[in-house]
Amino acid sequence: MEAILKQWKGKGTRNLSVVDERYPIGRFTYEGKISADQRMQWIADISLLPTQLSTALEGLSEEQLDTPYRTYGWTVRQVAHHIADSHLNSFTRFKLALTEKQPTIKPYYEEQWALLPDSKQAPVVLSIALVTALHARWDYLLQAMREEDFARTFRHPESLKVLRLDEALGIYSWHGRHHVAHITSLRGRMGW
Repeated sequence: MEAILKQWKGKGTRNLSVVDERYPIGRFTYEGKISADQRMQWIADISLLPTQLSTALEGLSEEQLDTPYRTYGWTVRQVAHHIADSHLNSFTRFKLALTEKQPTIKPYYEEQWALLPDSKQAPVVLSIALVTALHARWDYLLQAMREEDFARTFRHPESLKVLRLDEALGIYSWHGRHHVAHITSLRGRMGW
């Protein structure tokens, strides 16, 4: 996710015309002002992610969980744990932005986190449980936010990007669907 924030240019990037295993649903994109309807769709995506992740991982063996979703990519297990790590960081950023004036957030090095023992070895059920609880809290917070709350911002210290919460919501709506698609695309290619 940190890499996406570094590359993000405000309007996102265009979807790829050919399916790229790195971006099975395309890159994050949105056009123009974010409407209330768009936000509600993104909030629904946040709410649905735990079920989608659980379904994507259902019935996979240990060997399948330790299969990279693409050549030189993370394993399915690492992807599952990455979703939990990344979304926990995002939830924290939302709370900081809602309680402080344009806070500078703390970046994290997702590539290094993915190499830690919990990301490489822990049962995925732990991250399913974490994502389920986290997204229930996040959905509760998002549903209670007012229009002006979505205009609140945080600053990323590496990209120097000032990000509105409605933009961050869109990125994380996409992020969850993006990584679930990594898993489901692999399952489809492998016939799992």
